[in-house]
Amino acid sequence: MLETDERPLPRANPSPDGAAWLEARPRLEAAAPIDDERDLHAFGTAIDEAFHAGVARLTGGLSPAALAVAWMDWGIHLAFSPGKRAEVAAKAARKSERLADFVLQSVLQRGDAKPCIVPLPQDRRFDDPAWRCWPFSLYAQSFLLAQQWWHNATTDVPGVDRAHENLVAFTARQMLDGIAPSNTVATNPVVLDETFRSGGANLIRGWLNAAEDIRRALNGEAPVGAEAFAVGRDVAATPGRVVARTGLIELIQYAPTTAAVRPEPVLIVPAWIMKYYILDLSPENSLVRHLVAAGFSVFMISWHNPGPTDWDLSLDDYRLAVMAALDAVAAIRPGRRVHAAGYCLGGTLLSIAAAAMARDADGRLGSLTLLAAQIDFTEAGELTLYVSESEIRFLESLMRTTGTLDARQMAAAFRLLRSNDLIWSRSVNSYLLGRREPMTDLTAWNADATRMPARMQSEYLRRLFLDNDLAEGRLPAGGRPVALTDIRVPVFAVGTERDHVAPWRSVFKFGLLTDAEVTFLLASGGHNVGIVSPPGHPNRHYRVQTRAAHDPYLDPDLWMRTARRGNGSWWPEWTAWLAARSGPPEAPPNCPADLGPAPGRYVLEC
Repeated sequence: MLETDERPLPRANPSPDGAAWLEARPRLEAAAPIDDERDLHAFGTAIDEAFHAGVARLTGGLSPAALAVAWMDWGIHLAFSPGKRAEVAAKAARKSERLADFVLQSVLQRGDAKPCIVPLPQDRRFDDPAWRCWPFSLYAQSFLLAQQWWHNATTDVPGVDRAHENLVAFTARQMLDGIAPSNTVATNPVVLDETFRSGGANLIRGWLNAAEDIRRALNGEAPVGAEAFAVGRDVAATPGRVVARTGLIELIQYAPTTAAVRPEPVLIVPAWIMKYYILDLSPENSLVRHLVAAGFSVFMISWHNPGPTDWDLSLDDYRLAVMAALDAVAAIRPGRRVHAAGYCLGGTLLSIAAAAMARDADGRLGSLTLLAAQIDFTEAGELTLYVSESEIRFLESLMRTTGTLDARQMAAAFRLLRSNDLIWSRSVNSYLLGRREPMTDLTAWNADATRMPARMQSEYLRRLFLDNDLAEGRLPAGGRPVALTDIRVPVFAVGTERDHVAPWRSVFKFGLLTDAEVTFLLASGGHNVGIVSPPGHPNRHYRVQTRAAHDPYLDPDLWMRTARRGNGSWWPEWTAWLAARSGPPEAPPNCPADLGPAPGRYVLEC
């Protein structure tokens, strides 16, 4: 049993990448006399890394070189594509003609003209009827036409690298979103109406809201309203005890609420990019509480929030931490196979651990559940915008000076992916309308971010995102590569329809990488909301289908047409799947080690 605070953090055997990290940090101190070519190279590298780190602090970790190369690729190929230039010029002329016709119709019909373009379904900025009144309808129509034209201009340019095209289109969209007419007082009819109605009180409230948000951000405090969701009281409040602790994890065993439990325990591996309690939010939204109420013995990993001294923790160290948790569960439930479940990065890590266990003939797993977890990263969605050799080198220079990747940088990157919802719309509500959006348990959790150890983050970005080593059988675990084809236990994989972090078609690819029985479930919602889907929540649905081992492959489109549709939460579907692969209920297990009540200490680390 792992139960001492003094136990050092696990350290995997250094890989070549790890050795580079171990040598890298002293470089800045190596700028001594230059005796030979090697010293000269080290001196130049140290200067470059110091410069890159300084620029990265100003850009939030984004590489200006990566942006410049992408725009140059687009610009040069556009210059050598007269047909594409003629096409976008013709589209500009047609859009100008449509806008002129809209203006004429508005004048003739006194502002009640039919729009010449409508927003995309997910764009809610111009939903208010006030946007159909003159001149605000002109502002909205002009913006939407310009947005559409820029999308046409930045895509389908012959010869442009696909990654560069995505980055250019994304950057253009971000710049346009920043100057949208909805973002200013003078061009937003809803804000103007509120300003006249309240005598400008909304702008005063907005100014106070902005000052409060800036103060809290500078002091490292949680956002306004998060205090209503205290960890251990309002969220992460399912009763349990910490039964094991290492330098990297605490293991929580939850108290049973039924007279008997299934003999096979459930071990949950959350992502370490955020705190574990997204799966144990307020009682009505807690997946852990749902599992316990369904008669399962549940264990959860809570990750240590790394600091600068943890910079050399590797991806394999995190895998070893999962194995330590599995050892602890096996000591409490000896002879029982374990239902292992991983969410997001935790699912990716768990798949590595499961493949290594299969390779080493470790048969302690009874099933594998992957929740919004990518295994193949060739279609990894918009996160790939931040992954290139230039971008990773830039981040590595920054992380060598700090030892970790700061949580605020990660949060900013995710907000940019959904800037309309997470930046501009919230800014309009908070700072122009003076209205605070109500805090929820999920948004409070989202603000409770963690740091990433430098070496692990570098290995994760390079070996998984950039090189796709896990899916292609090159990723080492314990010094030897693992192959996902070795996994034979039943798999339950969950994707979500609007996931911008782990697109469901990417998650679906796990079926290509193993011959095991795979049940794939596609839930409504996004990366977080689709997973936190308790019974009773309105407007939820899912599709599910099982492919037996060695069955023919179904492509995603055919799977969508043939999968069974269910209404409501997908949680009961999963618990039924687990129960079908578990033995009859028996007396709950004892708690032999007690290192304190849940949620433990690590979740409270800042």
